[in-house]
Amino acid sequence: MNDITLLIMAAGMGSRYGGLKQLDAVGPNGETIIDYSVYDAVEAGFSKVVFIIRREFEKEFKERISDKYAGKIQVDFAFQDLHALPDGFTSPEGREKPWGTGQAILSAVNLINEPFVVINGDDYYGRESFKVVADYYGKGADQFSMVAFRLDKTLSIFGGVTRGLCTVKEGKLDTVIETENLQKTENGVSSDRDIVLDGTEPVSMNMWGFTPVLFDYLKDMFVDFLTENGKELKSEFLIPSVINDLIQGGREQVHVLRSNANWFGVTYKEDKPYVMGEIQKLVDGNVYPKKLF
Repeated sequence: MNDITLLIMAAGMGSRYGGLKQLDAVGPNGETIIDYSVYDAVEAGFSKVVFIIRREFEKEFKERISDKYAGKIQVDFAFQDLHALPDGFTSPEGREKPWGTGQAILSAVNLINEPFVVINGDDYYGRESFKVVADYYGKGADQFSMVAFRLDKTLSIFGGVTRGLCTVKEGKLDTVIETENLQKTENGVSSDRDIVLDGTEPVSMNMWGFTPVLFDYLKDMFVDFLTENGKELKSEFLIPSVINDLIQGGREQVHVLRSNANWFGVTYKEDKPYVMGEIQKLVDGNVYPKKLF
């Protein structure tokens, strides 16, 4: 199998959650959601994991998470920094947060020379999701890809959520439209848009497959973004926008891979007991060992 890297975005401040939620325990032996993602990636044949973190959390992150992976998978670190900008640009006074997921991925440019899969550090994607994307690149594919989930498998029992609703043409991603306040109803799924949804629609949960050519695009597009938005205090250079621009401009195609796995994540503190219960069900069903690493 060809080498494939997992790139985990874990630099978020967790402002809504009230702490560094990537380090929060959800498994029976203190495992984090990241631990389950890495375990699934190892099982699927990934050869390396790169964590994008904030430098001030490096010591705590290694002690509580990545040190335990020694001997299981190669581990590297990239650091997302508010001030790590192309020549000629500086962060405006008063800006507090880095520049979004596009900048986060670009921070790993010197660590990755093979196909790689990008995920959020605080989302659970399921074993099947890692397997379908590993199989895709393991067979020598050289296109970008996205793992699409069924809408009804990504909804929250705690209220409305925002998801990237996808349209797919001939197996390729056509559009991704951020849709707010999606909620399960007796007849399907409701939203703030005047559209009829039955729950089987494909959605993006930020699980992308790329080749290293993405870094060349990001370098150029980040300069364009900063030229236009670099004085703003909260503007973000986001990977879905980058992908959409590449698709609409005819520069890249994104192959859509399907996963029937149940997605879940910790957005608010109220989500944690639910996630812990779902993980326990998987452990009880022997999907995971009681102690991962």
